[in-house]
Formats: sequence, C-alpha cells, structure tokens
Amino acid sequence: MPGHTSEPPTRRIAHLRDALPFWLSLLLFPLVVLGAAYGGWAVLLPPLYAWALITLLDLFTGLNQQNADTGTPDASLFWYRLITLIWFPLQALTIYGMIWWATHTSHLSALEIIGLFYGVGVVSGTIGIVYAHELMHQKNRLERWLADLLLASVLYSHFRSEHLLVHHRHVGTPRDAVTARYNEGFHRFFLRVLRQCPRSAWHAEVQMLARKGLPRWHRANPFWRYGALQAGALLLALAVGGWVGALLFLWQALVAVWQLELTNYVEHYGLTRKYLGDGKYEHVLPRHSWNAAHRASNWLLINLQRHSDHHYKPDRRFPLLQTYAEDAAPQLPFGYPAMATMAMFPRLWRRRMNPRVRAWRRQFYPEIDDWTPYNRGDTPKPRGA
Repeated sequence: MPGHTSEPPTRRIAHLRDALPFWLSLLLFPLVVLGAAYGGWAVLLPPLYAWALITLLDLFTGLNQQNADTGTPDASLFWYRLITLIWFPLQALTIYGMIWWATHTSHLSALEIIGLFYGVGVVSGTIGIVYAHELMHQKNRLERWLADLLLASVLYSHFRSEHLLVHHRHVGTPRDAVTARYNEGFHRFFLRVLRQCPRSAWHAEVQMLARKGLPRWHRANPFWRYGALQAGALLLALAVGGWVGALLFLWQALVAVWQLELTNYVEHYGLTRKYLGDGKYEHVLPRHSWNAAHRASNWLLINLQRHSDHHYKPDRRFPLLQTYAEDAAPQLPFGYPAMATMAMFPRLWRRRMNPRVRAWRRQFYPEIDDWTPYNRGDTPKPRGA
C-alpha cells in the first residue's frame, strides 16, 4: 500500500461474534421509540447515544490498530454485510412510523416533536447515510438500489454522483467542494457545499453522458431516478402525516444532511494534494484523509474512520478496511463523533486542528513555502474537470 510504512497486525474475521459490535447502531431504534412514547428528555436519547455515549466508549475501549485479512471472501462477511442490507426497511419504518405517531397522538409538545425528529435524523444521517456510502461503492445492484433509497429518504440523492464521480477523483483539489479548506469554519463550509455540490454532481453526470454521445436529458441520467425517488419519499410523508408530516420529513432530512457534511468536513480538513503544474495533481495518498482508530466509533460508523484506506480501495468492504501508522496517514485525537461536535465551534476547532494541519504540511511538504493558494482554493482545477 502506498505510504504504508509499518504494518499493523492482521487477523481473520468470519464469525458472528466478530460482526456483532458493528450492530451497535440497532440500539437507536428502541431509543427513538422511547422518545416517542415518553417525550421529555427521552427524545434526546438517540443523539446522546450516537455522539456522547459512543465518545465515552471510545475512551474506555481504546484504539483498534489491527487489520483484517484483505483476502477474506465476501461469503465470510455475511454477518457484517447484513446490517447494511436490513437498515433501509428499518429506517423507513422508523421515519414514517414516527410521522404517523407525531401527527395522530397529542401527548407530545411541538418542542418534543422537533426533538424527536432530530433523533430520527440521527438514525438517517449518522447511520443511514454512512450505510448508503458503503452500499453505493459496491457492484451488486441490490446494494446500489438500497443506497439510492437511503439517500432519497433524506433528499440527498445527488450525493451518490458527487461522491463517486467527483470526490474520489478530485479530493484535495479545488474541484472537490467537500474538501474543507484550511481555516474555513464548518458553517461557511456547510452553506458552500449545499450550494455547490448539486450543480457539481449534475455537471459530472452530464460529462459522463457526453462521453457516450448522449444528451444531458437522456433517460440514462440518474437524476431522473433521483428525482422520482425523492418525490416518492416526500409524497409518502405527506400521505401519512399531511403537511405537518411533510415538514417533519424535511426536518429529519436536514438534520441527516447536516451530520453527513460535518463528517465530510472532518475527513479532509486542510489536507490538499500538491499541485504539479499543467493542471496535474499528485495521486491521492493515505496522507490526504484524517483517520481515527478509536474502537467504538469505528463500530458505530462501520470503519468509516479508516478513511485513507477507503480512498485507496473504494470498493473494499468495511470489515476489511485497513488502518495506517501515523507516519503514513494523519490521525485525529478523537473519533469522528467527538470531532464533529468540536467542528460546530469554529474557534475551538481551529485551536485544536490548525496546528495539526501545519505539522502535516511540515512533515509531508517541506518544499512548499506559500500555502496561500491552497488555503483559498485558488490553485488550478484538475485538467479535464
């Protein structure tokens, strides 16, 4: 592997007991139901579990720096894959079941309902979009359809095109909107991404069609599918809960997307690829992603925090993603949930992360004296982008 200078120990995985920790996400469903039934502080149980408790578990469970055998066949990964395969029906039942509950019962106040659907957004964002990300990278048609359905349930279907066609090709360059710039606060980043990514995804798909000699409005353009699935998801919410149900659906979708972009912000903050001239950038390397080896948050996020290896082998299934030593890939002080919370407070984030970015630059790019164009995203766009 490029830049992988010290090999962590490897282990074999195949048994249900090995996969069960990655099923921690299922606890979110009963927590949502408890919030719906009892109201009050109970509506906060899902975010408290996914963000606070998992961070505490990280402190107690420590780091996992072992790697699974990458030669493990898919047949041995059934119990790992199953959680991603069953998530969509469970999530859909939760979203629409909670819409029905909130609009057909009267014991919850308006504030409690808002809190309840914030928790539903944790289900669909912290977990659902992460699982969609895993599924969209696979070649299996069922898995790709499940990814589309999960993304439609948060009205963010273009993420598939943007992620596969833009992010993985152009990460660390100005062409990739979700590579957060050095010193860019999350709130500014979030508004920029919401504005740029749908247009960027559309442009990438149109380019793909043009290379095949097809017009932009051809039925092969996945935006037709995206639109139909998203319209169906929203209309179902309207049918179940009326206009209030539609608004609650939109609220959980916003919460989910906000969590996705918080994660995107953390994953590549300040990590830019070196410009080589003539529209060319260096190849993507492990050094261009922030990683976290924290055990519990990797269980919850199905090894998303082994992000460098995901960029090295995008279709590698999550149980087989490899961890890297610090001399090859930058490591975060905490897992993604804690870092995402920190990102909500730009001054705190900069105080903790900017010195790490500067140290990263000194370590890997001592020859670059002026980082101003990289900080502003003013280096040329990649050739052909």
